[in-house]
Amino acid sequence: MRETIYTVLQIYYTIIGIIGVPVNLVAIVILSRGKCGLSTCTTRYLVAMATADLLVIITEAILFRINIYYFPGSFLHLTPVCSVIHVLLRATTHCSVWFTVTFSFDRFVAICCQKLKTKYCTGKTAAVVLTTTGILLCLKNVPFYFMHEPALIIDNVPWYCTVKPNCFTDPGWVGFQWFDTILTPLLPFGLILLLNALTVRHILVASRVRKGLRGQSKGENHSDPEMESRRKSVILLITISGSFILLWLVYIINFLYYNIRGTNTNDYNDSEYMLGQAGVLLRNLSSCTNTFIYGATQSKFREQFRSVVNYPVTSIIQLMNKQKK
Repeated sequence: MRETIYTVLQIYYTIIGIIGVPVNLVAIVILSRGKCGLSTCTTRYLVAMATADLLVIITEAILFRINIYYFPGSFLHLTPVCSVIHVLLRATTHCSVWFTVTFSFDRFVAICCQKLKTKYCTGKTAAVVLTTTGILLCLKNVPFYFMHEPALIIDNVPWYCTVKPNCFTDPGWVGFQWFDTILTPLLPFGLILLLNALTVRHILVASRVRKGLRGQSKGENHSDPEMESRRKSVILLITISGSFILLWLVYIINFLYYNIRGTNTNDYNDSEYMLGQAGVLLRNLSSCTNTFIYGATQSKFREQFRSVVNYPVTSIIQLMNKQKK
């Protein structure tokens, strides 16, 4: 059974690596051009999320998983190197998660807090928030470098990474790991649910009030540009946040199961092992979905995507025509 799961994982992460890198690069390029009809602050949050997702694919799928499957014994398996990879893996994953939280909070302020909106929802504030969040999360994950020790020592060279035994019993390490898990993903999971619920509630209340003021409750039909703008913003917010919640849900269920029962993951039976791996698979899949969400919800993003895809073709045709002349 586990050999079959290993083969599935090998195929899965190969596909994720092949698809995840280009789709996130395309999203970064298109959003950075600023032609998708989005505000500057929204664009910066989405670019940051796409960049974090790209780094998750590079560290988790390529440097960690694919390296294990296809390049056993490479220099990336040296203990100092793989310790750095573990730190980068955690830092990029946490940035991806918390950038989603900061985006959700930005949309909450933009829709529900009109007085604060003009000061907070700016490109400058977005840059400060994203930079500060990224730096703090990177610093927070540095201790994980010291959590590992060599699994093998060959000719005085340390190979592979295994968690030090005292990390499971030392109160400092145990407390740090609980803090780490609460910080990501338990707290973000709760914050995203709360912010989305408050945002949707505000939209529904404001929509009823505006319909009453504009006479729509009596059957008249008037266009409302402000409510249409809010509707598009909420659709983007809900699809991104909803995707995050659904794809992280199995991982969180497995974490709670693991801690409530006090079961060591090394002692999992086949069903428990499959649940754990499914949670990790879906969690990593969340780093590939946002580009497709942009394409499904944003018409201008689709236009820019077609433009980016067509550009190399049109350039080649123009070059060929010039050579013929």
